[in-house]
Amino acid sequence: MRQLSEHVALAAHQAQLYGALQRAYDDLRQSQQAMMQQERLRALGEMASGIAHDINNALSPVSLYTQSLLEVDRTAIEDVAETVARMREFYRPREAELVLSRVECNRLIDQVVNLTRARWSDQAQQRGVFIQLKTEIAENLPDIMGSEVEIRDALTNLIFNAVDAMPEGGTLTLRTRLVSSGGDITRQVQVEVADTGIGMDEETRRRCLEPFYTTKGERGTGLGLAMVYGMVQRHSAELEIESAVRRGTLVRLIFAVADPIVPAASARPRPQQLLSRLRILLVDDDPMLTKSLRDILEQDGHVVTVADGGQNGIDTFTAALSHGPTFSLVITDLGMPYVDGRRVAAAIKAVSPRTPVILLTGWGQRLVAENDIPAHVDRVLSKPPRLTEVRATLADLAPVGETSAAGLDSARHRA
Repeated sequence: MRQLSEHVALAAHQAQLYGALQRAYDDLRQSQQAMMQQERLRALGEMASGIAHDINNALSPVSLYTQSLLEVDRTAIEDVAETVARMREFYRPREAELVLSRVECNRLIDQVVNLTRARWSDQAQQRGVFIQLKTEIAENLPDIMGSEVEIRDALTNLIFNAVDAMPEGGTLTLRTRLVSSGGDITRQVQVEVADTGIGMDEETRRRCLEPFYTTKGERGTGLGLAMVYGMVQRHSAELEIESAVRRGTLVRLIFAVADPIVPAASARPRPQQLLSRLRILLVDDDPMLTKSLRDILEQDGHVVTVADGGQNGIDTFTAALSHGPTFSLVITDLGMPYVDGRRVAAAIKAVSPRTPVILLTGWGQRLVAENDIPAHVDRVLSKPPRLTEVRATLADLAPVGETSAAGLDSARHRA
């Protein structure tokens, strides 16, 4: 009887052990399934993140060019509206309501080159004609006082006239210079548009400023140069024309230099006011992204050097430190093979701690949201980038007073 009781107790104990083991096994299986589900979700999340990153990279060039095109279209539309409003004002003196502001002629030249590119490049090539554009830009050119829209419209008319004067092709030259006289008492900014076209005889040159006088037949309105002269009159500026038959034409606009800005002693100048041309190192392994961003930044007047990949970026930056000119700031991608953006930022800060580093990445929003900004990075921008954010960041991070005049010739000759 006692043995039976012992057997029953043993069986009961074994049953308890079996039940406990079964529950442990069920718990283990559920935990394993949960872990597998979490692993699947983690893998799915990483895959989605990677896909989003690739999509952001692919969208970046399209987004940049679209934003730039919208800006150009808006500028062109505003200029047309201003032109229509001024058609009656050829010889009218400058009116009191004409608002004058500081105008940077070199930046205006950049804008006009891009606004008229379709005329002197694309349309000409469609006709089998090649027009070479040359820019000879004076460094550190002081501002003038004027209406930016009116001056840009005048330069556009002069370029169109120059293109029309070269039906077989030729060279279009845009030039700025600073001229001083009287022991630097009088300083003037000269802006020239020159062509190697058919030129004008003396009678045509003498009458070319008259409204509705044209040598283009039905294609011409005779208003282009007259509107240019009206702008000159309203700006109390000067206009000179040099031309000879079959030797081309040069039109020179001459403006007085604006008075220098004297900042208040207690006010620190804003970086946006002092920001001019920066030397920017762009590090990325995506050629479409680097081309589009470089095009936009160069349109803004900056000098951009592209480095394909992280190690190339580090080498380019250190070489500039040794031989100059140095870079104002660096824009780098995050995800690059072998040497990523984190290592680029660390390497740059190691040799030049004050150089700003901007991280431009498809994971930008995630890094900011998770407060996971890599060390040695001053600012994170997301792909596709917004031009307003890019420009604001450059203005915010650029060294105060940075103009980076050195090396501008390389950017100027790109046209």
